[in-house]
This record gives sequence, C-alpha cells and structure tokens, in this order.
Amino acid sequence: MIDFLEGLFASTFWTAVIKVVVAFALLMVTVMLLVWLERRLIAVMQNRIGPNRAGPFGLLQTVADGVKLFFKESIRPRRAEFGLYLLAPIAAAIPAFLIFLVIPIGRPFTIGQTRVTMQVADLNVAILFVLAMSSIAVYSIVLSGWASGSKYPLLGGVRATAQMISYETAMALSLVPVVLFASAQIAGGSAGVGTMSLSTIVELQAGSFRGPIPGWFVFWLLPSFIVFFIAGVAETNRPPFDMVEAESELVGGYHTEYSGVRFALFFLAEYISMFNIAALAVTLFLGGWLGPDFGLPPWIAWAMPTFWFLLKTYALVCVFVWIRASLPRMRYDRLMTFGWKRLIPFSLVWLMLFALLQSWRRFGAPWS
Repeated sequence: MIDFLEGLFASTFWTAVIKVVVAFALLMVTVMLLVWLERRLIAVMQNRIGPNRAGPFGLLQTVADGVKLFFKESIRPRRAEFGLYLLAPIAAAIPAFLIFLVIPIGRPFTIGQTRVTMQVADLNVAILFVLAMSSIAVYSIVLSGWASGSKYPLLGGVRATAQMISYETAMALSLVPVVLFASAQIAGGSAGVGTMSLSTIVELQAGSFRGPIPGWFVFWLLPSFIVFFIAGVAETNRPPFDMVEAESELVGGYHTEYSGVRFALFFLAEYISMFNIAALAVTLFLGGWLGPDFGLPPWIAWAMPTFWFLLKTYALVCVFVWIRASLPRMRYDRLMTFGWKRLIPFSLVWLMLFALLQSWRRFGAPWS
C-alpha cells in the first residue's frame, strides 16, 4: 500500500488530480457547514431557534436547500445577453476555488521518499496570484449586472464593482508589510531576495514572540491584519458592506435575475470567498497550521496542524457572522468614504512607518 501511494504521489499529474478532487470536496463540505453555522449562530444571537428539523441539529438543512436550488427551474430574462449571462456565475465560482488551491492547510508529510504538501500548488508568487484572482472575480459581477438586461442588477453590479476595486487597494497595501517582513527574515535585509510563498510565510512564523506568545506576524503587523480583515469583509460583500445586495433598494443586487443552479453558483462563490479570506488571514498573520501537538502519538499528531488551521479559520468565520448579526448596513456614500478617505490613507501611513522601521533595523539611524 505504501509503495502504491508513493508511486501515485511521485507522479505530478496524479498528485494534482488527487489534490484538486480533495480540495473541491473539502470546499463543498465547508460551504455546507458554513451556511448551517451562520444560521445557527445568528439564531442564537437573535434569540431564535434556527434550523433544527432536517437532520441532527438541522445539519442537513443546507443539503436540502442545495438540492432545491439544483432542481429549481432556471428562468432567463427576455432581454438578457445569453452567453455572458451564463458565463457570469461560472466566472464567480472559479476564482474563489483557485484561491483556495494555493493555501497550505497542513504540514507537509512524506510517503516513503516522496514529500507531499498540503496545498495543490506552492506558488512563489502566491500573494500576487490571490490578488489577481480576486480582481478577476470583479468581472463576474460586472457581467451578471450588465448581461441580465434589468436595471436592478445593473445598479447592483456598478455598486459592487466600485466597492470591490476600492477595498482591493486597501487589501493589497495591507499585504506589502507582510512581504517586507517575511523577506527581511529570510534574507536578513539583502536586496532582491524575498518571498511571496504562503507556505514559506507560515514556516517563518514558527518560534515565539515573547516567552509563551507564538511568533505569529499579527504581533508585529497588527495594523495590517486589521486593514486586511476589514477589506476582506468588504471584498466578500458581507454585512455591514453588503450594499450590492441591498434588498430595500436593489431588490437583490447583481444576481436578481438569477435562479436555480446559476444562483447557487453565486451563493457558493460568496461562502468560499468568506472562507478564503479567513484562511488567508490565518495563513498570513496567525501562524497558519502551526500549533502544539501536546506530545500526542504520531498517528494522531500528524493531523494536528490541519486541526489548528481549521480551528483558527472557523474562529475568524465566526467573527464574520458576529459582525453580520451586530452591525447595520452602511450607507453607500459612507462605505466609499470609509474606504478611500480612512482605510487607504491609514494603510499608506502604516506602510511608510513600517518601511522606515525596517530601514532603521537594517541600516541603523541616519545620524549614527
């Protein structure tokens, strides 16, 4: 059996196939759990019961909803641009899935002489890849809004596009200090040497910050973490930044004219994106899969890194839900003002201060 697995994972093709299938299955199960978790948590916070009839604790309610959407008739508006109308939900789901493929969800392990990583692709430009895929996701919203042939999706699409482009800038600026800090640790400040690999960034967070406090980047880069998380909430169109789906103004936003499995793809992309943002925050700032194994036997200890990764990620997802249950929707002009006049200037000031601090550590004070 070991020889068979070693031979299987020695093949690049079969390794990629296995990892993609496992990642897809994991995301489907994750979305099912996220929807159930969100409904239950909000019900608890609002003193309601929540879904509790389909399966134990209502766990199968999401499956029932998914089956209903899959078999529901898909209605096409008469004035829709049919090709682009069909392409938009697919273009929303694929970038969300691709982003997850570069996130390490556990410690690499070996089978015989073959090393197997717990991510589909360990890109050395993973951060740029994530930002690029996040930018491509904007096109799906533009296409869905315009191709539906209706004024409500068009207005929702325009709002969503402006919002996502605005907060992408802040998100990208928040990641620059992470790259600078990781590169400084690798190269000791040598110019031209650095990393944007997510697996390398996780490994650099090993050790301790002060005594028992772990050496996670969040303790050095707390402003970047806060900006990244706020921008991530806005990027995923989650409350209080859900103006693109404002029911009282836009009926349902850019996917108003979608139903059935096409609407399910938008729904799927939104929850995968929320999980991705939480997973990226854990990977970049909270040590990723790093965590103690408490001296457990090897047959249990190998799963502890994945356990810590999922625990941290689901904890951040609960913060997403907590924010949704606690904060009202922002007015659109205030949302844009907050992005352009508060978040981006704050990110720029923090980036300059951090660059000056890194220069001082590397080269010393100008007067010395």
